[in-house]
Amino acid sequence: MKAYVIGTCDTKGRELAYVQALIEARGVEAVLVDVGTRPGEIGADVPRPDVSAQEVARHHPDGPEAVFSDDRGRAIAAMAQALRGFLASRSDVGGVIGLGGSGGTALITPALRDLPVGVPKVMVSTVASGNVAPYVGPADIMMLYSVTDVSGINRISRAVLGNAAHALAGMVAHPAPRSEADKPAIGLTMFGVTTPCVEQVSRALEGEYDCLVFHATGTGGKSMEKLVESGLIGGVIDITTTEICDLLFGGVFPCGEDRFDSIIRSRVPYVTSCGALDMVNFGAMETVPERYLKRTLYVHNPQVTLMRTTVEENVEMGRWIGAKLNRMDGPVRVLIPEGGVSLIDAPGQPFHDPAADEALFQALEATVRQTPNRRLIRLPHALNDPEFAAALVREFRAIAHH
Repeated sequence: MKAYVIGTCDTKGRELAYVQALIEARGVEAVLVDVGTRPGEIGADVPRPDVSAQEVARHHPDGPEAVFSDDRGRAIAAMAQALRGFLASRSDVGGVIGLGGSGGTALITPALRDLPVGVPKVMVSTVASGNVAPYVGPADIMMLYSVTDVSGINRISRAVLGNAAHALAGMVAHPAPRSEADKPAIGLTMFGVTTPCVEQVSRALEGEYDCLVFHATGTGGKSMEKLVESGLIGGVIDITTTEICDLLFGGVFPCGEDRFDSIIRSRVPYVTSCGALDMVNFGAMETVPERYLKRTLYVHNPQVTLMRTTVEENVEMGRWIGAKLNRMDGPVRVLIPEGGVSLIDAPGQPFHDPAADEALFQALEATVRQTPNRRLIRLPHALNDPEFAAALVREFRAIAHH
């Protein structure tokens, strides 16, 4: 397996060659890939790439002409798409390291996100000290801040790029040991207010399954779905679907419009519920949008303010989720907790609102087309009750062993 060293050779050729040489000195074959969008501008003093920008551009669905244009933004986006196709076509990718500024980081990271979880991926970037969520997404990309610009080999870049090169070489040369005794993996989604439920389900199943718990903060759901897509998760107990609240109503932990789509495509055994659909997440109280200030708000901690979802919002969520469930052809069970959907949606708690919950449940019932494979089950328990956790386990076992 080879290490792929990726960047724009016209502006970062010497730095890329330095990284390639260090990786090869560690006994790992390294392939230098040029993703420059201005071909023909590589200086005579820069080593030739092993894979030219023209060769990468040929992997764009519309051909190389779509990549090389005078509009830099459009060229970067097109080359990013071509790089995704190029890397996907290679069967010898042992790991990838990219170097770039903001443009290079935006160009290289989509292809890194496509790689399966576990394949080493390092991005040395001038923007790695800021908000890296748009670049990393749900993938295990190691972002390393370059400190100085990626421009020339100096006392700082020599150390930072050297560490990055040696890190990738080590990961490619020494893959993490795989256990043959691994149990099949299942994904579970959790929030603080659904923790008792998820912990009870995990305890009940950990003898049979490797229980992977994901924090439902937008990225958590995406990460879980990426692992389903990668074939690394063979079943899901999606207790906490709260990311839908933030997607539809402007919260800070939204999933994407593609939430649930990997379940639709993969048809893995899927049990879901309504965990924390009573809340939209915002930051500190002063960050709550003005239009929401008269709503029922709850300060979860100094950095997180929660807003109770209304009857109308719950109807909208029920329809949105139900429409996704209707596209699932694998075994699906939807469990409805009539006693409340979170720790703070119980009698005497700040978000207790039976009318809002019932609106959600009725919208789901009205939308979901039930079949022998897709069933909706009402239970007279709260989500965090032991009886509800036991029902989730029972239904999952029934469809997983089917």
